[in-house]
Amino acid sequence: MSGFPSQREGDTNVIVAKMDGVVRKASNAVAGNTTRSPDLDPDFVEEDDELPAALSGRQPDKHSTDYIIRSGIAGGLAGCTAKTTVAPLDRVKILFQTGNPHFRKYTSSWVGVVRAMGDIYAHDGVVGLFRGHSATLLKIYPYAAIKFVAYEQYRAFIIGGKHQETWIRRFSSGALAGVTSVFFTYPLEVIRVRLAFETKHRSSSLTAICKKIYNEQPRPKSPLAALESGSRVTKAIAGAATSTAQAVAPRTGLINFYRGFSTTMIGMVPYAGMSFLTHDTVGDILRHPSISSHTMLPKPANSPPDKPPPLRAWAQLIAGGLSGAVSQTVSYPLEVIRRRMQVSGAVGDGRRLRIGETASMIFRERGIPGFFVGLTIGYVKVVPLVAVSFYTYERMKAMFNI
Repeated sequence: MSGFPSQREGDTNVIVAKMDGVVRKASNAVAGNTTRSPDLDPDFVEEDDELPAALSGRQPDKHSTDYIIRSGIAGGLAGCTAKTTVAPLDRVKILFQTGNPHFRKYTSSWVGVVRAMGDIYAHDGVVGLFRGHSATLLKIYPYAAIKFVAYEQYRAFIIGGKHQETWIRRFSSGALAGVTSVFFTYPLEVIRVRLAFETKHRSSSLTAICKKIYNEQPRPKSPLAALESGSRVTKAIAGAATSTAQAVAPRTGLINFYRGFSTTMIGMVPYAGMSFLTHDTVGDILRHPSISSHTMLPKPANSPPDKPPPLRAWAQLIAGGLSGAVSQTVSYPLEVIRRRMQVSGAVGDGRRLRIGETASMIFRERGIPGFFVGLTIGYVKVVPLVAVSFYTYERMKAMFNI
């Protein structure tokens, strides 16, 4: 009978090794098992290896499969909670940004925000305020999950220790996390904006909108417009080169679901970078010894050594809210351009606009203020959005012991 525990122990080692996706950790566990004292309880050691590091107060392995899964779930739930909180404001902001003709009269004041929401409610009810929200949740869960997971991974790689906590490293970690998340979820964002842009009682279905986006084509651009003063040979060469490029480059299809993607990437760098940088910096300020007794909760006994004590609810919300306000201000003009590009096929002649054409159109219509249309409602939406997002994420991390 003494042979059974040994067999069970061997089977457990195999199962643990397969579940752990990190080869280094698995090899260390195997090596450690061969050197442990036989006086120790083997079952206890194996069980302890499977527990998250935070439960035993050890430094967590942020590259482990367990940590990635837990942080991904925490980030996705945080994103969905925050987005649901501000869904009606998000709908109105999109209508303002995209210049919907039925809602331009409401864009001049704060009262217009309330009136626009009242107009939507009067015609479509509560459902109208949440139109496109289902697509939002489908997009925001993977977006937020990837963003927070990527930030933890980039941060662990770029910031090796407390002595490397510089503003440029924090900014870079946040910017890379934002770019990574938006790359994988951008098509869902395009669909969501088009759903939110629909205001008719009999709006287009999700399938119809996807087909329409897929088949839209860019505006035709004359290859000789910039060479009117050139010779006939120069024009012929330019025309042939342009025709060849247009024949090879995709003009319709899946590429349409990445409309405005280059602008988004440019805007995401300052937005995500400043968001995480501001949140972490404000968190450090709120943990200053002179005010820490009012802003911090006691540090759990099993908390990892490098993890700072958690902030109180109001302090955590302030840190998140300020990060949202700063990042929104920095990146808002590019966001307006991106929104107009995303719905360009739904207005006018149905042709999609390029970045320069969209920016020129906005400037001709309203000048510089046109790039900040809806910024006030943007603050009203983004401040609670980011505050709830960071608050939920930090609390979920504590719940998941990471």
